Parts: sequence; C-alpha cells; structure tokens
Amino acid sequence: MSKDTDSRGVGGTDGAGGAREPGGGRESRAGGRVGDARVNIGGRLLTGAGPRPGPAPVLRFDQHVPHPPSAVWRALTDPDLLALWWANGDVRPEVGHRFTLDMGAWGVQPCEVTAVEPEHLLVYHFAEGVLDTTITWHVEPEGEGTRVTLEQAGFDLDSLQGRLAYSGMGNGWPHILNGIARALDSVSARSS
Repeated sequence: MSKDTDSRGVGGTDGAGGAREPGGGRESRAGGRVGDARVNIGGRLLTGAGPRPGPAPVLRFDQHVPHPPSAVWRALTDPDLLALWWANGDVRPEVGHRFTLDMGAWGVQPCEVTAVEPEHLLVYHFAEGVLDTTITWHVEPEGEGTRVTLEQAGFDLDSLQGRLAYSGMGNGWPHILNGIARALDSVSARSS
C-alpha cells in the first residue's frame, strides 16, 4: 500500500495494484479496464470504483455514555428508545426474533437477533438480502456510566453497494452513537 492510501486503498492507487484513471476507473493487473460501477440504492444512484482486495472489513466504534448499563441496554432494545437515536423498528432481545429497521431513504431492512446476553451483548444480522452484515453491541460498566461498543462486520467489498455502505456507515456511526446519550438525557428530563 502506498503512503498516500488509507487502509481501504483510498488514495492515489486503487488498492489492487492498478493506477486510478480519471473518473475513478483503472487498468486491472490482468490488462482489462475496470470502470466505474453504478448502483441504485433506495432511489439514489451511486457510483464507485472497482473491487478492493483483502479481508472483509469490520467497523468498530466505542462510546462512553454517562448512563448506567441498564439504561443503555434499553436504548438498544426498546423500540421507542431506539427510534429516538437511530431507527424505527420492532427489536427485542430474543434469539431468533425477526424484526425490521426503517432506515429512511435506504428502506426497511430485515434483521434477526442471533445472540443475547442481557445488558451485555446483542448481536443481529442486519439488512438480510441487501448488505448481509452483522451488528454486535457490547455494553460494559465504565466508571459512572457505560462503554458501548459497536462492531459491524461482513461487508462485501466486491460489491459497489458493500463498499458504499462500508464508507457511509464508517462515517455515520460515530454521529449516530452520540445520539444514545442524547436520547437517554431527553427521557430522563421528561421523567423528572
């Protein structure tokens, strides 16, 4: 990887050994041209360069939330609270529970809970048939509050949609996670 690229191969080369050409296309190592791809997601036409090699990436973010683990757990598993900071959906912390999350312009995404350790771990398959990623939430006490860690894994970087989701969610999750504390603050203020 050249010094002007990041770990996803973004920068002066295409991450696959080919030089970028104007418009984002490149010459492949095999000599064939790999052009820009286009995909329609939720009514948005998006474009991007060809596939990136390497292991499937994992997005990982953590956030200190100045509320107890039980409150953070409710923010992850109570549909009314979840809607305050992320998405409308009928999530329940029960293994095998199938639910949907309304992602606005990205559509309603089917999900299934695959692991639960009450107030510590929630894992679900996200956007089945679309992104097919896994979202894992870890909740741990930390000082006067909680450390919440999110991991999203399974992005298919061989698909344009997977690459765009990886990039978009990589930029979006930090802002979304900040909403947990705001949602819990607003619920606390209403109940006071």
